[in-house]
Amino acid sequence: MAHIRKIVKSLIPTKLFANIEPYGHLAEAVIMNIRYGFPSRGMHVIGVTGTNGKTTTSFMIHRMLVEAGIKTGLMSTVAYGVDNDIKPQIQHMTTLSSGSLLRRMREFKRQGVDWVVLETTSHALAQHRIWGVPYEIAVLTNITHEHLDYHRTFERYLAAKVRLFRIASKHGRRIGIANADDPHADSFTDVIPNAVTYGIHAGNLRASKVKLGANASHFTASIGSDNYNIVCNIPGEFNVYNSLAAVAVGREMGLSTQQIENGIQALKGVEGRMTVVTSGQNFTVIVDFAHTPDSFERLLGDLRTSTKGKLITVFGSAGRRDETKRAVQGEIAGRLSDEVILTEEDDRDIDGHEILNQIAIGVKKSGKKIDKDLFLILDREEAIGFALTRAKHANDTVVLLGKGHEKTIERADGTYPWNEVEITKTALNEMQKKSKKASK
Repeated sequence: MAHIRKIVKSLIPTKLFANIEPYGHLAEAVIMNIRYGFPSRGMHVIGVTGTNGKTTTSFMIHRMLVEAGIKTGLMSTVAYGVDNDIKPQIQHMTTLSSGSLLRRMREFKRQGVDWVVLETTSHALAQHRIWGVPYEIAVLTNITHEHLDYHRTFERYLAAKVRLFRIASKHGRRIGIANADDPHADSFTDVIPNAVTYGIHAGNLRASKVKLGANASHFTASIGSDNYNIVCNIPGEFNVYNSLAAVAVGREMGLSTQQIENGIQALKGVEGRMTVVTSGQNFTVIVDFAHTPDSFERLLGDLRTSTKGKLITVFGSAGRRDETKRAVQGEIAGRLSDEVILTEEDDRDIDGHEILNQIAIGVKKSGKKIDKDLFLILDREEAIGFALTRAKHANDTVVLLGKGHEKTIERADGTYPWNEVEITKTALNEMQKKSKKASK
């Protein structure tokens, strides 16, 4: 089906294709559901959507259900599988094409899965790729400007996300869970009026006594007369929000206080989400998938507060994706970091130097200067190695953004294997070898 869409797209003017394109995906979804016998029927599906936090929230919910003894399937940006048998997701795609998604659903069903946690993107919703999937619980993490290269306007992007709540309002439990601190929460709760809302500043389910640590966060989640003592092993205030969403899901499913608390604490981390890389160095190195202005503001804001020394940030921006966010992310990184190193991030067939210059416009607005505290190094491996040499003291932090868990990097001449954590460990080891030789 995918090759047919490509042929059709090449024959139809771009503006006209944009109007009919979703219905090609819809037709594919209908055909694939018939072919595979509507495999998601009979299973309970939890959909998690939002601009940031979808993956971590999905992992939290999945781990909580598994720890509670519920046979649970997971499909996310990072991985997929059943219970503890989780495999890495290789494709640079969160919600797969209808055929691939339904084949996995069929396999889940064969394995006796009761619940499925499905990370669901705006693209999949707008293109009807998830037609036939009976979502019973819809979760919104947050929503900020993203993917405007595809949706064209924020209103269309928002409408795509809201569609998940519309689907959930027609199936099973009809439960909506939305971030009350997000300014667009009403767009979702209007669809499911009895939706549970959560937040630090607003919401039915509220976090209090929040203690943010370098390796974990502790807080109390309260709703009505119920209180939950939550330990989240993935640091950052944004993961307090993700934990709250998971608490809300567990509560609506009828899990006990202990099951909810133990389930969230059982998740030790998510690959490429605030992953700390250690190889004997005396400074902190973190790998994270953050690639939107909002995630930059939140993550770098937290790191700025917790980093007593120098904060060094490495990132780029994917080619053939939203160009409007590049300078914005550059300004955020420049404002919150001591040094910024710009590099490639799936440039595809777009001139990488052009992308770096677009980001650099924003970095320079924050006061950074080329070759002083702003560096442009297109080769990502070289950029990582250089960034590590800029950390001189134990209180310094190097944060590598944009690739996270991904196992490939896309360049003009093809797709290459990539593992940010392993590449960083290798660079750290090489740096230490040189240091030992120099000291002899």
